Amino acid sequence: MNEVVKFLQENPVQYLATVGRDGKAKCRPFMFCFEQEGKLWFCTNNTKEVYKDIKENPYVEISVSSPAYAWIRLNGKVVIENNVDVKEACMNNPIVKGQYQTSNNPIFEVFYLDNAKAVIADFSGNPPAEYSL
Repeated sequence: MNEVVKFLQENPVQYLATVGRDGKAKCRPFMFCFEQEGKLWFCTNNTKEVYKDIKENPYVEISVSSPAYAWIRLNGKVVIENNVDVKEACMNNPIVKGQYQTSNNPIFEVFYLDNAKAVIADFSGNPPAEYSL
């Protein structure tokens, strides 16, 4: 878990892939919030197309590469949870705070990935590191 969290923190703009409601692939920039109690937390707003897509098909994959040409692929099932503690902790990020102002903003949503699997790989020829989270 620590290696996955560190990789996401060091590469703060990831790309979240969903299956759109039109059946076509969609990929959007996203930010990892933090890990809490073994869950990887993210946030969005419930007026966005991405929120509507994950409500219809909650299976997603997140990917990002590092400047050193390593990358992570992280997938799992989105679980949207009205977790007040997580929402309040998200307000510590100035970007999130700037978008939503308060943790009780009615459009502000937080989610984690259930049964998450991560693979961290690079071009070294070494086998990738695999994690079940």
